[in-house]
Amino acid sequence: MARLAQTHGLTDVQQEILATVRDFVDKEIIPVATELEHRDEYPQQIVDGLKELGVFGLMIPEEYGGLGESLLTYALCVEEIARGWMSVSGIINTHFIVAYMLKQHGTQEQKEYFLPRMAAGETRGAFSMSEPALGSDVSAITSKAVKDGDEYVLNGQKMWLTNGGTSSLVAVLVRSDEGHPEGTAPHKSMTTFLVEKKPGFGEVRPGLTIPGKIDKMGYKGVDTTELIMDGLRIPANRVLGGETGRGFYQMMDGVEVGRVNVAARGCGVAQRAFELGVSYAQQRHTFGKPIAQHQAIQFKLAEMATKVEAAHAMMVNAARKKDSGERNDLEAGMAKYLASEYCKEVVEDAFRIHGGYGFSKEYEIERLYREAPMLLIGEGTAEIQKMIIGRRLLEEYRFQG
Repeated sequence: MARLAQTHGLTDVQQEILATVRDFVDKEIIPVATELEHRDEYPQQIVDGLKELGVFGLMIPEEYGGLGESLLTYALCVEEIARGWMSVSGIINTHFIVAYMLKQHGTQEQKEYFLPRMAAGETRGAFSMSEPALGSDVSAITSKAVKDGDEYVLNGQKMWLTNGGTSSLVAVLVRSDEGHPEGTAPHKSMTTFLVEKKPGFGEVRPGLTIPGKIDKMGYKGVDTTELIMDGLRIPANRVLGGETGRGFYQMMDGVEVGRVNVAARGCGVAQRAFELGVSYAQQRHTFGKPIAQHQAIQFKLAEMATKVEAAHAMMVNAARKKDSGERNDLEAGMAKYLASEYCKEVVEDAFRIHGGYGFSKEYEIERLYREAPMLLIGEGTAEIQKMIIGRRLLEEYRFQG
């Protein structure tokens, strides 16, 4: 029998890329992940290794120095990386979303300026939508840009910025009422700005402050921060696409592929949890035999494996739909919802299989148990995904009365 989460129909190039990433994960990430996570240490050596492999340019077109690969290839690589340590996949995800937004919506000058450096991993991307008071309600954004000659002046506070400290380019979504009369729908008066900054914390450019890392339950190593704009001046040529009022659509396009990424992360973490559970169940003995021979544990393993397979299949379907050029918000929402929920359940079952040892920081499952909850809220909560799914289903199955 083949191992779980296999993908049929891949090209030789895709299989070679995945084999290379899988080998890197097994040798360079898994052996050090738990130690680095407990220290909340940024995995610089791992990031440098992925940079050498070309992972930061995986979906950037070849004309800009990238590998020009598909979303499916990227998602499968993320699945492998998250299997090693989910935080590393988060470092790549925000970079990938910004590169995707530039590729799809940027001006030619913006593409030529940013994408080659992003493909090489020299410029690292982050994106920022959320604010302290709004959560998933993007229409309630209060951060604002005001036109001042050939520049815009940005003011406001953003929240939950992954790679906020280590990034050198941030795509920031703010309100921009210039050219949009009062009463315009909120999503039609938002603009994405490409904000360059130096990596680090404190004032990283005049008018822009990254206060420091937010201390989190899990998802450590990667820096999650606030972003404070106070009179931040950005030239007009750094409006993504060169036109105001398009930011909401640009961001939603990026988040849509980001949801495939989160689904892939859920698949990777769930797969690792299954591997840990099935291995421990064969080593741990109770009542004179390995616990894997007890029917109750076999039932758990059967349920866990089925969930891993189902989530993987849905994630692959969502990625292939997007690669085909078709609308995939329904498939991406379903994949993100299912994979994150199943990930939480598979991790908890693996935790239960470990018994008391699962509560010990010595065992890897303890780290996974703290990481899985982030996937339930990242790129939109389960409730948001169900709203998206429900609305799309009503469009497809409209009652003809």
